[in-house]
Amino acid sequence: MQKNSKIFVAGHRGLVGSAIKKKLEDKGYSNLILRTHNELDLTNSNAVKLFFEEEKPEYVILSAAKVGGINGNNRFPVEFFTENMKIQLNVIENAYRNNVKKLLFLGSSCIYPKNAPQPMKEEYLLSSELEKTNEMYALAKISGLKLCNAYNREYGTNYISVMPCNLYGLNDNYDKENAHVLPMLIRRFHEAKEAGLKEVTVWGTGKPLREFMYAGDLADAVVYLMENKSAEDIGEFINIGTGKEVTILELANMIKEIVGFEGKLVFDNTKPDGTMRKLMDVSRINALGWQAKTSLKEGIKTVYQDFLENKLIRL
Repeated sequence: MQKNSKIFVAGHRGLVGSAIKKKLEDKGYSNLILRTHNELDLTNSNAVKLFFEEEKPEYVILSAAKVGGINGNNRFPVEFFTENMKIQLNVIENAYRNNVKKLLFLGSSCIYPKNAPQPMKEEYLLSSELEKTNEMYALAKISGLKLCNAYNREYGTNYISVMPCNLYGLNDNYDKENAHVLPMLIRRFHEAKEAGLKEVTVWGTGKPLREFMYAGDLADAVVYLMENKSAEDIGEFINIGTGKEVTILELANMIKEIVGFEGKLVFDNTKPDGTMRKLMDVSRINALGWQAKTSLKEGIKTVYQDFLENKLIRL
């Protein structure tokens, strides 16, 4: 990519897309094509067709998606499947029709089987059944990466797919109903500290292991792959993560310390733990010359500062 190449970042206002936009800008890319959902509905095939014909982007980073936690995935499986399928089909098809030089598709670690061996290697895809609570979202993401592979095989395109681990970062979602565990704990400890509460309750036993990566590191990996690696280098898709994991207990204590909550941490053992371990095998991305740089503690300090600065907007 040249610094003045036309690069369409789809979903540039989300957690992942905003991090990618910032990384590109920091590296001097000056010709980013950006559209809000109100300006361009990616589920509208005609609107996407017209956009590509008019703008003619040279490169596409597809980070736009309908996303949510377990609750949303479980309650609205039709919407999570159909909206993501429409976005992917519209963007990938029109990228091909308009001779986009390279496309990067962002998936999710939920594509892996419910009981995949740990750490999860790329070859474990579709080796057994998916987790039922987010099955339809996972199927949409699997379809997206398979479609990219199909275009590469049939038409010789250069479309690559990446699967990140659990992410957190600037522009995160702190919603009481739909936030993921790390931002939810930041909010919970902060509100408890502000209210002078004596304890904070966390669901489960605290024993499950989870891998968390700062979204800025994912953005760094995405730009690195766009600049240096082809679909031939990547293969079907590639994991992006830290290769490190912590228990929910360790995570909670780390956030408690960073927020400055001095009360007691209580685990509600009557609530479910979920999957006990979910670690990505990152040996392939490391072998291609990239690895995550931000420690979990430093990353949480950064996002808590962001939370404090934008608290009134976010809550």
